[in-house]
Amino acid sequence: MRAFKKATMALAAVAVLFSAQQAFAKTVNVTLTAKEVDVPTNGALVGGSNTMAAWTFDGTVPGPVVRVEEGDTVDFTLINPAENKNSHAIDFHAAFVNVLDEFAQIKPGETKKFKFEAKVPGVFMYHCGASPMVQHIARGMYGVILVDPKDKKNYPKADREYVLVQSQYFPDVDNYNAMLNDANAWKGSLINGQVFHYDPVHDPAGDHDTLEALPGERVRIYFVNANINNPVALHPIASMWDRVYINGNPKNQLHGIQTYNVAVAEASTFDLVTPKDKDVAGIAIVDHSMNAALRGAITVLVSKKDANPNKGKGEVIVIK
Repeated sequence: MRAFKKATMALAAVAVLFSAQQAFAKTVNVTLTAKEVDVPTNGALVGGSNTMAAWTFDGTVPGPVVRVEEGDTVDFTLINPAENKNSHAIDFHAAFVNVLDEFAQIKPGETKKFKFEAKVPGVFMYHCGASPMVQHIARGMYGVILVDPKDKKNYPKADREYVLVQSQYFPDVDNYNAMLNDANAWKGSLINGQVFHYDPVHDPAGDHDTLEALPGERVRIYFVNANINNPVALHPIASMWDRVYINGNPKNQLHGIQTYNVAVAEASTFDLVTPKDKDVAGIAIVDHSMNAALRGAITVLVSKKDANPNKGKGEVIVIK
């Protein structure tokens, strides 16, 4: 009788746990529209043009941040408007699907729908997989999907969060053979779509914003390497990564890291803590590969007492 009672209690506990998991999980509707439009690049700083004939998701480079929780179902729709000239597709690195089905390209005027469960927590790239893939990514068809973990016991709450996506800038967006075979075809580094996007130091004449935080805050950087060919040696000048979450998964942690290599199409989460004993402190987040840093891959984070209270919070995790 006692054994039966224990078994019943165990089953009840499992039922409660399953019910809680079901309650936690939800369906998130996500729609992205392929748009072939011109976007700003600051490319003139590296010998290119200040605009690019881009292929985008929703008209921006990178595309919109998709944020869900571990266990959620993503109900996804891709729209390729009839006025576009090219086929497009979507490849979510967070999805377990059939590459020949869900990730297949669609022609102008077509729509694709599919669902997937966000099973693994972390930060992931999404991008267009239509052929030639190198050209679709280089012209701007990439973005970030964040899958927040269920278990946060070893994942300290961040005071501010920012998304940074690095990619290579090719002035000749039509020459995809050069993107593959000519090491000199790329002229600069784009951070969230622009050269020296958040760096007023190396382009003092430009109108550049910066990341901001208060002294002593934990700042979380969700970083994606959307380069075509080059890894990124991500380093915070005048600071150190307090924690690095490989692939953005809290189970994969490193502590006290000076520089961490991020492979092509890889993404990771980086925490740093701003100096609490300094009223103003500047930290430069760079690709320590100098050919990338000095061609655009520098992001300035300013820690100060009058930091903008909205930056890095809520929807403002990508600074425009």
